[in-house]
Amino acid sequence: MAAKDDFLLETMLDMGLTTHEAVEEVRPEAESSGEGVVDTLVKTGRLEPSLVVMAKSTYFGVEMVTLSEIRLTDEVINAVPRHVARKYNAVPVAEQDGTVVVALSDPSDIEAIDGLQVTLGKTLEYRVTSEADLTAALDKYYGSTSSGGRGDSDIARMIQDITEGEVEVSALSGDVKADSEALDADAPIIRLVNQIIIDAFKLRASDIHLEPMGKRFRLRYRIDGMMTEMKDIPKRLQAPVIARLKISAAMNIAEKRIPQDGRIQTNVGGKVIDLRVSVIPCSHGESIVMRILDKSGLRLGLAELGFMADDQANFERMIALPDGILLVTGPTGSGKTTTLYSCLHYINRPDRKIITVEDPVEYMLAGINQVQVHEHIGFTFASALRSMLRQSPNVIMLGEIRDMETATIAINASLTGHLVFSTLHTNDAPSAVARLIDIGVKPFLVASSARCLMAQRLVRKVCKKCAAPHTLTEQEIAGLGFTPEQAAAATARKGKGCPECNKTGCKGRFGLFEIFNINDEARKLIYDKVPSNVLRNRAREMGMRTLREDGMRKVLAGVTTVDEVVRATVSEH
Repeated sequence: MAAKDDFLLETMLDMGLTTHEAVEEVRPEAESSGEGVVDTLVKTGRLEPSLVVMAKSTYFGVEMVTLSEIRLTDEVINAVPRHVARKYNAVPVAEQDGTVVVALSDPSDIEAIDGLQVTLGKTLEYRVTSEADLTAALDKYYGSTSSGGRGDSDIARMIQDITEGEVEVSALSGDVKADSEALDADAPIIRLVNQIIIDAFKLRASDIHLEPMGKRFRLRYRIDGMMTEMKDIPKRLQAPVIARLKISAAMNIAEKRIPQDGRIQTNVGGKVIDLRVSVIPCSHGESIVMRILDKSGLRLGLAELGFMADDQANFERMIALPDGILLVTGPTGSGKTTTLYSCLHYINRPDRKIITVEDPVEYMLAGINQVQVHEHIGFTFASALRSMLRQSPNVIMLGEIRDMETATIAINASLTGHLVFSTLHTNDAPSAVARLIDIGVKPFLVASSARCLMAQRLVRKVCKKCAAPHTLTEQEIAGLGFTPEQAAAATARKGKGCPECNKTGCKGRFGLFEIFNINDEARKLIYDKVPSNVLRNRAREMGMRTLREDGMRKVLAGVTTVDEVVRATVSEH
């Protein structure tokens, strides 16, 4: 190493990447440890690894490459088999006209370069990268060598095994309908599909997305609301993987022209989980989305939803009322259904009869009668609601108010002594009034029946494992409009990124809430049909805290970050 170290050191000094003083400082330590001076400079933090790569690039006359910023296709990765890439510490970057471009961390290792040339039998071109970047790329594309690698390492290894083993999948690739016995014979595909589901569950994903592209079959997980791209599945495995999932979900695998829906129940780590499967035909094949429904992991306590103490006390008082209607609003994926389930769990007692109408029934709740809507046979929300009123319930939950008929029956039920919970798709709490009136409900009915309107959004929590104190920057203070006093008193925190949170700094989600209690003044405003902006301004004057204001409180308390609140809410100005 000494000889290599000397030439590299001279190059770095000539380029001004380090100084003679720094070299002399670490030379005694380098000599005592037997390491090179450059390695010691990096180890002691006096030199950035990227500057070492720059020096190697200059000395050897080869281009630098940052593998973490490049997405390599399966065709490129297949140009260098896994055992060869591992043996010679090389990652292919491109392949064109029989020439393979590979990235190395040490272009001076002539033995490795010659061995790679002989083994592949192809014309090679070289690029230089950092050792850390190279190791990360080997783990990402060829599978980690340790059990503690990335979540997609097992999938990567399985794909490599299937590809190298030339697994026979022709029985599932054609248009002929394959039966389950034919599919069971293709054990590697079954293991791959199972591993995709297991990894998604371990990474706390809410959805699995398998998307056919022109030259790739993309796999993505939605983790804490954010789409995370995993290693692609080889395009040639697209047909058998889709066939396996469609058979497991009791779908017709011969039908590829229309959307299909189904369910899969499986056991992961001793837990029974349901997957709601949706298949839709796209330009390059069928796209599959699986929603993971973990019954045992459903948190039903109001405290876990993310309420601050004062909001929780207020909300508990609202849902304990004997009658009226309570609406939770927000876009798809904002946690409305989970909030409603939590409300039911909170008020569920033996002396109360609770009935829900849902489409679909996602989670089974003990002690509650849950009704599944079947639109195709005419069993709609409205007809189910009409029938359930003859069951003498105390509390009713509607999955969603979609039309005038459903809204009218729900509001009439709330006026005849029933407590009704439901959801609407609006951006904020006061807008729910305008939405109901727009559907066709008379303003006096809305004013008489509504008890509480609540909007919500989901934001990611700061990871408890790697959270560290964070001083709000001027940009963050301006972004959310904090006062200097608020910023000074803040106990803001930010995650550094650790294996526990998959290097994101965030783990788990909770809600931001905008709670609008309907009092006598609000009822008069609704009855007078005031515009939404006027109703919203008066609601704030009456004490309603907006979504962004609730987010600001939670940033100051150190449970989420400014970026999360800005992403999930809109400015009031």
